[in-house]
Amino acid sequence: MLTALQKFPVGMFVIDEAHCISKWGANFRPEYAALSELIKIFPEATIGAFTATADAATQQDIIDKLTNNRAIKFVQGFDRPNLRLAVEAKTSWKSQLVSFLENKQDCSGIVYCLSRKQTEEVASFLRDKDFNAIAYHAGFDAKTRRENQDHFMTDSSVVMVATIAFGMGIDKPDIRFVAHVSLPGSMEAYYQEIGRAGRDGHPAETLLLFGLGDLLQRRRFIEDDGDDEGHKNREHKRLDSLVAYCEAPACRRRALLHYFSEQIQSCGNCDNCIDPPILLDGTELAKMVLSTVYRTGQLFGAVHIIDVLRGSLTEKVVEKGHERLSVFGVAPGYSKSYLQGFIRQLVAAGHVTLNIKKFGGLEISQSGSVILRDELKFEFKKIEDMPMESKSSRSLKKSITEHSYTDENAELFSRLKHKRLAIAQEQNVPAYVVFSDTVLYQMVDKKPANEDEFSKLFGVGAKKLEKYGDVFLAIINNEQ
Repeated sequence: MLTALQKFPVGMFVIDEAHCISKWGANFRPEYAALSELIKIFPEATIGAFTATADAATQQDIIDKLTNNRAIKFVQGFDRPNLRLAVEAKTSWKSQLVSFLENKQDCSGIVYCLSRKQTEEVASFLRDKDFNAIAYHAGFDAKTRRENQDHFMTDSSVVMVATIAFGMGIDKPDIRFVAHVSLPGSMEAYYQEIGRAGRDGHPAETLLLFGLGDLLQRRRFIEDDGDDEGHKNREHKRLDSLVAYCEAPACRRRALLHYFSEQIQSCGNCDNCIDPPILLDGTELAKMVLSTVYRTGQLFGAVHIIDVLRGSLTEKVVEKGHERLSVFGVAPGYSKSYLQGFIRQLVAAGHVTLNIKKFGGLEISQSGSVILRDELKFEFKKIEDMPMESKSSRSLKKSITEHSYTDENAELFSRLKHKRLAIAQEQNVPAYVVFSDTVLYQMVDKKPANEDEFSKLFGVGAKKLEKYGDVFLAIINNEQ
């Protein structure tokens, strides 16, 4: 083809779905990447590239690949204000979907599914509920796919139940709804899929049902997608951003557009604007998280940040020396899942960003810096998995210092530290590997009398209980 084209004075190449060119893009394809050779083979030709779903990193990569950074960029904007956005935790997809489709019998719409099997199951279920539903996935032969697509394009009241195989090139203007009964693969994919609704400018509705089972399946898809670990890491972080959107406590449109580096005021046309969730003051915990992100260098993902916050002596924490930071163990009373949800809400609010080029390292945004300076409050959507205990290690230390640190407690703390040092020297490990100061503070504060009470101290797991429980209990109970 290239040899044939070189026989003609080609004036312009137009490339659609140009995000597929970028290694940062959600749909990177090697065949598209080969288009970067066009500028060398046809140096006089103009190249125009178009895409509806490219974040800032992807936009720049497209420009670099196709033009050697010599391009004019036009961004029309990502906002589709006529689309009503809604997300629900998936409890019973059948009843939730029927409820969403109520009064939509005479409308055209799309229901996206995760698998071919689910596609046919959902289509059959909707037909049983008297909806004009048809299925579409890559497992059908070309004739069936063409017939089903033609049916959808020409009929004004068809529900197309489909995998992502359906949609590219679809330009039906009067699609009134798009529902996802399972989690899309990324923010880009989600934006592209809901963007097929309401192209006539009239109101359209969207619904995303979010379940942890779907999230696990998406993770598996990513892990099974070849051997490129960098690609897998980027896809995981894209998925993280979508989950953060699902958990956004405030305007969903703001969270969605923030991902594409666009800022708007609250939209008034999403579930969180119309029916606001219960919000709690999370400013203090936010400052702990942001401070930990900052002090670890803004290089690490949420898993590592949570390990530092909870005082977990993982191999990575010790390798990086982060157990010696002042933020180590400042939030031991929060479960991992709670902190994961909290950080996703910080990301959704734009106070923390995921740097895909740095493999999803958390970075503090301008608004996050304002929170750190205590000049902005952070409210978050109530998380059902509440903290295991409301005290942070800082409040534990404060409790001992200001309330319990009598001469007796000071003497007990000293004996505990000496025993910890002796054990550490005997095992040839740093003292914190035995127990952190945070755990010792709790021993002084709570004075556990038996193994059951000792096991409830934050930072005391089954192994440490078995290894050190009797020794430290003897000191606490003045038996040693």
